[in-house]
Amino acid sequence: MTTASTPDRTEDLPRLLPSASNFRDLGGHVGLDGRRVRHGRVYRSDHLGGLTPSDLRTLQGMGLTHRIDFRGVEECAALPCDVAGLTALPLSIEPTVVQRVQALIGEGTVPSEAQAVELMCDTYRGFVREAAPMYARFFRHLIEQPTPVVFHCTAGKDRTGYAAALLLGALGVAHDDIVQDYLLTNRLFRRSPLVQARGPAHVMDVLWSVQPAFLDAAFATIEQEFGDLPSYLEGPIGLGPRELAQLRASLLEG
Repeated sequence: MTTASTPDRTEDLPRLLPSASNFRDLGGHVGLDGRRVRHGRVYRSDHLGGLTPSDLRTLQGMGLTHRIDFRGVEECAALPCDVAGLTALPLSIEPTVVQRVQALIGEGTVPSEAQAVELMCDTYRGFVREAAPMYARFFRHLIEQPTPVVFHCTAGKDRTGYAAALLLGALGVAHDDIVQDYLLTNRLFRRSPLVQARGPAHVMDVLWSVQPAFLDAAFATIEQEFGDLPSYLEGPIGLGPRELAQLRASLLEG
């Protein structure tokens, strides 16, 4: 993995779609051998269910062909995100953390902030283990359909954030830059009135943000159970040398 660093993206990052607050281009990061991730090829986002007509026109003008949706079945039904011209690929990863919080409250236990953080860390461990087949399909799509794509969940921060971290890691982006991109959610994301999720304020503040500890929990699980990221990518994710070379040829400049 390269040790080169991507310039700070937090000050001049454009709001490409203001009504999709966590929408951004993954291009520009420095990847393998100093080659940058191509702009205009892969975008990450929160839900696309509240786009203004202006933002919808902008999105449709980006050359996107597919929308990869990591939301669960009930989330998709509650907030349809169909966008004309984009083929939807549902890769459902059902949310669990809000349900776990509500179950604890139902038992008479209000989670502390630290307990909420641990619940989120456990969610990320689940991404590594149980959700690996969905992330394998995500990468397979990127290889088989090398056209501009957007991937998202509801807030665009957890299921989407882990997918972005895996993708940037596969492209050889330095770990610090992966974390920087991940933490941009705290600057860009705004809670949507279209999304219903209730709980104690101190708990919801944790659930609606990202912390390095969440992503650290995922990468620690990868190291503990698979040895390192390349082994995880080659194993459960299905990125052997040939697939990895195809992905990099498609998404890295030069």
